[in-house]
Amino acid sequence: MHISSLPSPYGIGTMGKEARKFADFLEKAGQKYWQILPICPTSYGDSPYQSFSSFAGNPYFIDLETLCKEKLLKKSECESFPWGENAHYVDYGVMYQSRYQLLRLAFDRFKKNTPEEFYTFCKKEAEWLEEYTLFMALKDAHGGVAWFEWEDELRLRKPEALEAARREYADDILFYKMLQYLFYKQWWSLKEYVNGKGIEIIGDVPIYVAGDSADVWANPSQFYLDENLNPIDVAGCPPDAFSADGQLWGNPLFRWDEMKKDNYEWWTKRIKAVSKLYDVVRIDHFRGFDSYYAIPAKDTTAKNGEWRQGPGMDLFKTLKRRLGKLNIIVEDLGFLTPSVLKLVADSGFPGMKVVQFAFDSREGSNYLPHTYPTNCVVYTGTHDNDTIMGWMKTAPKASVKFAKEYLNLTKEEGYNWGMMRGAWSSVADTAIVTMQDIIGAGSEARMNTPSTLGGNWEWRATADQIDNKLAKRVYQYMEMYGRLEK
Repeated sequence: MHISSLPSPYGIGTMGKEARKFADFLEKAGQKYWQILPICPTSYGDSPYQSFSSFAGNPYFIDLETLCKEKLLKKSECESFPWGENAHYVDYGVMYQSRYQLLRLAFDRFKKNTPEEFYTFCKKEAEWLEEYTLFMALKDAHGGVAWFEWEDELRLRKPEALEAARREYADDILFYKMLQYLFYKQWWSLKEYVNGKGIEIIGDVPIYVAGDSADVWANPSQFYLDENLNPIDVAGCPPDAFSADGQLWGNPLFRWDEMKKDNYEWWTKRIKAVSKLYDVVRIDHFRGFDSYYAIPAKDTTAKNGEWRQGPGMDLFKTLKRRLGKLNIIVEDLGFLTPSVLKLVADSGFPGMKVVQFAFDSREGSNYLPHTYPTNCVVYTGTHDNDTIMGWMKTAPKASVKFAKEYLNLTKEEGYNWGMMRGAWSSVADTAIVTMQDIIGAGSEARMNTPSTLGGNWEWRATADQIDNKLAKRVYQYMEMYGRLEK
């Protein structure tokens, strides 16, 4: 259940009271984990997997009611802005216009009465905060265009140009610092509440970063760029049964040879930050550490890419040496070669199983629950899948028939409950189900359809969909399958 999907009167879920109510629901339902999507600021397309920074928090998740209590906003001001027409969906266009105007009002008051702990926060987080806030201020000054279209002095980070920009845009930089201060203040408060319920937060880390990000702009030597800082090759995946052209993601690739020279400093900082932010970290596209697909940057499809060697266990041995034991889940879905399987096994990290994939003739049968090892995390579906109820209507008839027979699915129990039961009754150490599946929502609640732009990441629950009756039913299944901690 992503933060954005929580109920809220102001257009998008936040880290306020509804997030705490959801933690209460999880506790009543006998849950030990709450998994969310990346909480970084989203860029064009609104995907949490394409962010302006790997270290910053999404300002949309700052709770407005909390800001009213802190006298930074008035309720009447919050209510005076439009927040979209439909309580079941986030309207990101409206959100972009309304939220920042409102937060600017808070900023005017914040400047007049700045708390001392703000300066402490800025000092503590300076390493990423200084670059990110300058990046965002410059982005605003350039009408939102990507940094690689800025004038050479700023694009190539000439020191005197950066210094002049820091002076010229000091107020905007301060605004973005305030947003991060407010975000993290609310995040740590929420996390303390959730952890106090005996629930741990699983957070998601995309393997790649967005090209138009403070990460790439501030650390160009860590990425596969030419002397003019344009990408040489970019990320994606090759053509397969799902896509004749493959998938062209367009993210810049890591210069693993350079990263190895400084003991993977950038990755160490990133994993250290997210390991503090979350209790457990899920790393997306883990197979990319074994071998990754590189596509010429000028190509318009992924057809002409090639596989290249990743850092493998060398990265994870270094991270363990520098950071200690890592609490990680790896996303090891899709086409897996023997070397990828070996990397997953050598890492010791639990991989993923997806129940929906078990009945698809295009996938191997190692997604069937009776084949699972204990050291894995089973999902009914991920943010990239249809909901169970949607899948029952859209999957091939043969797949649905097999699922009904294998899991003994019935309308009386509810197809969603039957498939979740398949996950809960397996030997997998951990089972995660989506909130859409617990609610029993159809395809209208799908979070993301890969390789499509628009209409994604928008689904929201309403308060009436999450109640004690639902929590009680989940709890009964937990009891039935021995998933309650003794």
